[in-house]
Parts: sequence; C-alpha cells; structure tokens
Amino acid sequence: MDGRERSVDEALPSPASGRTRADGLGDQLARASLGDMEAFEGVYRELAGPVFGIAARVLLDRAQAEEVAQEVFVEVWRRAARYEASAGSVRSWVLTIAHRRAVDRVRSEQASADRAARVGRAEPGATPPDEVPEAVEHRLERDRVRRCLGRLTGLQREAVRLTYYAGYTQREAAAALKVPLTTVKGRLRDGLIRLRDCLGVEA
Repeated sequence: MDGRERSVDEALPSPASGRTRADGLGDQLARASLGDMEAFEGVYRELAGPVFGIAARVLLDRAQAEEVAQEVFVEVWRRAARYEASAGSVRSWVLTIAHRRAVDRVRSEQASADRAARVGRAEPGATPPDEVPEAVEHRLERDRVRRCLGRLTGLQREAVRLTYYAGYTQREAAAALKVPLTTVKGRLRDGLIRLRDCLGVEA
C-alpha cells in the first residue's frame, strides 16, 4: 500500500501552491456552509473527477471508489464551515479528505482480511483474537451515512444518489425522476440539510 500512497501524494497540490494562487472555490464553499445548494453543486462539479480519481488510484476498485467519493462529499458538506483558507486551497483540502478516506478504506479491508486469515488458521472452536478492529470508527461512520440516507424521503434520497453518487447533473436527475428541475433542486437542498443535521456538524 505504501507505493500507492506515495503515488497519490504526488498528485495532491502542495499547501504552498494552494496559498499562492487564488482559490475560486473558496467563495462557493463559504456559501455552501450556509446551505447554498447551487454553491455546493459548483464545488462538486469542479472536484468530483479528481476525488474519484484519487479514490480509484488508492483502492483499485471502481465500486469502492464511488462509495468513498460519496462519503467525501458528505463530509465536505458537513465540514464546509470549518474550512480555513490559510490551510491551503479548497481543492487541496478536499483531495486530502479523499486521500485519507481512501487509505482508511484500504486499511479497513486489509484488517478484515488479516482477521479472517487468523480465524481461519485457528483451531476449530478456538476463541477468535481481539475483535476490536483498527477500522471500527470508519466502519461506524459509513453505517451512520447509510442510516441517515435511509431517513430521507424517497425523492430526496434518489436526488442525492443520482447527483452525488451517479454523477448526474441536476437537469439529468430531473429527467430521470420525471419531475421538474425546481423540484430536484429543492429536494437536494432539503435532503443535504437533513443529512447534515442527522450526521451532526462539527463545531
């Protein structure tokens, strides 16, 4: 895994470069932190590709990379108010979150495989080793996201899934769901606000 981590780190913009150039996403993220869905959509459109690219390079699995990318944008939505420009560009901040979550997923999968191997080598009937995994916090976070998505209305959940998981534009999501564009925009806004409230916003 070390080789993969190094290759992804090389793709991340350095904090210095982020500070020396104007960050056009800063204003959009600031508006998103106040619940502006159009601004958040702009952040998503700009960074969805790079986030998925980093996740895919670390995980080498498209399905897991898509899931991690979804988790990243939920985290960005939740933590938007905590972003500080002095720490680097919005792009650098978001890609760092993506890299951390992807590496966490690799470690979680490896820990699960290691535990399965140890249990498989144990004598029949033997008590398995310590069942507290290194990745328990990450797994619980994934479960929380799924539970909170389950609390949305059907249309809210589908609007979020299509636009922030399947990569649809809002207009394409409206066509797929056979509802007006204004309805999709409203359901997205309401759904993401409910997600943020359910997951809890860090102070």
